[in-house]
Amino acid sequence: MKFTIRKGTKSDASDILGLIQELAVFEKEPNAVIITEKDLIRDGFGDKPLYKVFVSEVKGEIVGMALYYYRFSTWKGKTLHLEDLIVKQKYRGTGIGGGLYRAFLNQALEEGVERTEWVVLDWNTPAIDFYKITGADVLNDWRIVNMNKSQIEAYLSKTQSVCIDE
Repeated sequence: MKFTIRKGTKSDASDILGLIQELAVFEKEPNAVIITEKDLIRDGFGDKPLYKVFVSEVKGEIVGMALYYYRFSTWKGKTLHLEDLIVKQKYRGTGIGGGLYRAFLNQALEEGVERTEWVVLDWNTPAIDFYKITGADVLNDWRIVNMNKSQIEAYLSKTQSVCIDE
């Protein structure tokens, strides 16, 4: 199948949001997406973008994306984090996902980062198998920790505030 990969632009925000929503359904969290097209434009295509994205097109239709951002490792320095790699259901198995993955890894090499990282659900065995075939390490000894906004507020309301000198 013939497809192209390019850097995303703010005019792609609607399609990017659609892919994010499709991924949420795939990951069995269909109601979890609260981000809006406006958020994507502001946070990805403003003066200080928080993320970058590659999109894949087939005949002018955006059918996949790889969204990533920079992180910092105290051991390795600058790293790239692949937040989401998604291809529309009907285009899976056509090489588009592999192409987006390669674009992300090429970007990492161009940036000179020492490490890339991402998260994969333990039940997504096709993705896990793909990553292993490419030589990636799928770590089993680390746990992801997160807090949503309500949990943050609840914790902070129960603890003493800290004074931060500037």
